[in-house]
Amino acid sequence: MRVNAPPLISLHSASFGYAERRVVDGVTLSQGPGEVIALLGPNGSGKTTLVKGLLGLSEHLGGEVALFGTPLEQFHDKPRIGYVPQRHSLSASVRATVREIVEIGRLPLRPWWRPANATDSAVVDEALDAVGLRDREREDVAALSGGQQRRVLIARALAAQPDVLVMDEPTAGVDIANQRILAQVLATLAARGTSMLIVTHELAALRDVVTRIVCMDGGHVDFDGSPADYQLGHRGHEPGGGHHHGSPGSVGRSDGLAAIVTDTLPSREAQS
Repeated sequence: MRVNAPPLISLHSASFGYAERRVVDGVTLSQGPGEVIALLGPNGSGKTTLVKGLLGLSEHLGGEVALFGTPLEQFHDKPRIGYVPQRHSLSASVRATVREIVEIGRLPLRPWWRPANATDSAVVDEALDAVGLRDREREDVAALSGGQQRRVLIARALAAQPDVLVMDEPTAGVDIANQRILAQVLATLAARGTSMLIVTHELAALRDVVTRIVCMDGGHVDFDGSPADYQLGHRGHEPGGGHHHGSPGSVGRSDGLAAIVTDTLPSREAQS
């Protein structure tokens, strides 16, 4: 990291919403390189609206937002942000190999008329290695399990060599064995210094990966701190459980990232 480099993501009193209705209001957060942040909150808390706001898919209704030091309205270098959707599009109706899906991640980085070169191929190899699927690169992606398909999408995002990797519920609908594999993949990426924001309702599977926890409720951030502080003040937020507030004196406050997305995006109707 360069000395005095700007945060990857910076929000100051930022508000987002739809048709002039504020769903997220007055959020101040930032993320630095190498942080792995879990974004928690009940349905309707504003997580997705904030995510979509940073990509211009919900309205920026107030405050300041900057990506990599560039104001949101002027930011166009979207490959710097990798997104792994929850609702994947790896349909059985479209035949493609694992490698072909991952190669899509390279397309924004070259002119449409230039074919893939040796550098592109090497980066795709590295992305497949990172998620442990190099040995299955020629298989039809529709034949893979849900957890394996999620890893394909992580590799696709990594192929763009992003500065921030954002995942929407990566363990949702995935069996315990594949949750553990996913957690190992994310732990390896974290050890390499990959910056990540993970929207999740299943913190237990990722407890050893995240370095920071941000909780949203009612369109506001109500907790931002370390996993240890979260355990002291927010023990009630578990898979399938509600979002419970701890004593105000028991939680630390600091700046942290909420969310960023690009590439395949969740539907506009999902505003959780």
